[in-house]
Formats: sequence, structure tokens, C-alpha cells
Amino acid sequence: MEFWGIDYKSLLIIAQVVGYMSSKFLGIKVISEMKSNNRMWAILLLIGFSELALVGFAYIPAPYNIICLFLNGLPLGMIWGLVFSYLEGRKTTEILGAILSLSFIVANNISKSLAQTLLQQGISEFAMPYLVGLIFAIPLLISVFLLNQVPPPTQEDEALRVKRVPMDAQARWQSFQSFALGLTLLIINYMFLTAYRDLQSNFASNIWLALGYAEVPSIYITTTLPITLIVLAMMGLLYLVKDNFKALLSIQGMIILGLLTIGLGTFAFEKGFISGVSWVILTGAGTYLCYIPFNCFLFERTIACFKIVGNAGFFIYLADSFGYLASVGTLLYKNFFETQLSWYRFIINSSYTLTFLGLILSISTILYYLHKQKKSVHKVILSSEIQLN
Repeated sequence: MEFWGIDYKSLLIIAQVVGYMSSKFLGIKVISEMKSNNRMWAILLLIGFSELALVGFAYIPAPYNIICLFLNGLPLGMIWGLVFSYLEGRKTTEILGAILSLSFIVANNISKSLAQTLLQQGISEFAMPYLVGLIFAIPLLISVFLLNQVPPPTQEDEALRVKRVPMDAQARWQSFQSFALGLTLLIINYMFLTAYRDLQSNFASNIWLALGYAEVPSIYITTTLPITLIVLAMMGLLYLVKDNFKALLSIQGMIILGLLTIGLGTFAFEKGFISGVSWVILTGAGTYLCYIPFNCFLFERTIACFKIVGNAGFFIYLADSFGYLASVGTLLYKNFFETQLSWYRFIINSSYTLTFLGLILSISTILYYLHKQKKSVHKVILSSEIQLN
């Protein structure tokens, strides 16, 4: 299906991602200022609105239903920040965050497998999304209720990771100014990562079609297990790093490992050294080794290391907003300037681009951290000398 000379699926994805992107920009303010007693109802209301948008998508004729996917994405972009706010600022945040981050992998692939199964049962492509949502409605209600019972961080947590508080506009601006160069490097890197991760997720069916697995719904779950185990094991190791600065360097090392896995895995696949399934597993694991730290660990440890007064939600949503902007830009670029290139080939080419640029940005970030830490240590020594005098 095409409308206005553009592939209909691409139009839907662009609309939804524009909704996500708008949500992330709104989330910079909303999530950073959110009070703890409002989180549960915010989660339920936002997801409920998104589900209603999918019902509209099913029954409003194309192409007018494109607006429904924009409305679906608009509230959903704030869910991650609301859920993570329950977990940040704890000595166990890495463990909790690693488990939560599995939703990027497990939920992504289980929902796709379920969607493919419904389609094979004769459900239309338009009704399938809201039906998948309804299937998970009861688990959602139970999970949100239980999440809201989680006790706040202890005094020990606050001593190790700094107390987390809402941030007003002035606090957000001061935090950005103090890390402007480092945040810029991180955000640019995350823009490439988000665009690549969204390509993998949104066009997974195109990849499996090219590899000959279009009619095998279980392939989504089959490839999920090894990716999940690899990522969970690596993320869990960060819990063992108690020193916050060393943890920041370790996270960048993990991102570099992920980038190399994507680039070398793609090269090995093209040369015939590994199978298509192995390539999907390697690039999937590499992508999430790079992507997940930005949503959990990176800003959590940055706040703890440099004693920032605020919360991780602000930094996560600042990065996410530009990340989805890059995702929209990538989709538009492909549809207008690479029209003859298949999505499968476009993703392979993107793997090499991401690896090359990502390595440069990650190494630059490490150098920035070393410089920032040196200045912080110098200030502490200078302050001590002044007090002694």
C-alpha cells in the first residue's frame, strides 16, 4: 500500500515515531518534575489513551488512520521514565534496571511473535495491534499495582547514589551547562543508536523476509533468548563496579564492545562466515549493549559520580528526544533519497556507519570523562588546602 508516493508502512512508523519524539521532548519537563504520588495513575492513563488510539486505527479507514499511530506514540514515550523513576537512586539500580531493560528485547519479540500468530489466524493487520494490547491489559494492571508498592530509596541508597528530587527549569539548565560537551557527545551517539535500533525493530519482518523466515513466527522468540542472556549477563556485571567513575568508563567500554559486535558481525555475515540468524543475534546483542545503558545506567552513574542534584529522567529524556528525532530523519531520508534500496540492505549499510561514527564518539566521551574527573579531583584538593590554610 502506498499513499502520496510513500510506502504506507513507512508513513505509519513515521507517524508513531513522531509521536514518540514529541512525547520525549514533553517528557524532559513532565518526567523531571513528576511527583512520586502521581506516577501510578499517569502510567495507567497514558497507556489507556494509547490503546484507544489503536482501536481508532483499526476502524478508521486508511490513510486517515495514520493520525491514530501518532496519537498512540504521543503518550507512550513517557512510560519508560515513569517506570524507571521507581528504580533510580538505589545501590541495586543496575540489577533492577537490567531486568527492566529486558522489556526492550523480550517484550519486543514476544509481541511480534504474538502479532504474527494473530495474523496467521486471519486477524487483519488493522485490528491486530489493539488486540495484542488487550491481551496484556490484565498483566499491566497487576504489574503497575505491584510497582507502586516499591518502597522509596533508603538512607544508604541516598548516601551511595545521591538523593533524587524533581527538577525545575533552572535546575535542568544548570545541569546541562555543567556537562554540555559530554552530554552533546552522548546525545549524538545515542541519536545514531536509536535510529539503528528502531530500524531493526520496525523492519524486523523485512529482515526475516530477506533471510527466508517470513512465515516462522517463532523466529522472533528463538533469537530473543541468546540476545537476552548476553545482554543481561553484561549489564549485571555493572553492579559489581562500586566506584561510580569506574562504572562510567566500564559503560563506555561496553558500548564500544557493542559497536564492534555490530560492525564485525555484519562483516562476517556478508563474507559468509556466519548465518543470517547468527547475524541477527549478534547485531541484536550489540545494539542493546549500546542502547540500554543510556536508558538505565549511564545517567544514573553520572548523577552519583558528579553529585548532581536532580534525577535521571531529565537526562534520559533529553537524549531520547533527540534520539527519536534522528529516527524520524532516518526514515524520511530512506523514503526520499534511498528509494531503490531495500530495508534489508539499508540496515546492513547502517551497521557499518553506526560502528564507525559510534566508536569515534565513544572514545571522545571517555576522554571527556577523564578530563572532567581530573578537574573534580583538583577542585576537591584545592578546597581542602583552602580549609587547612
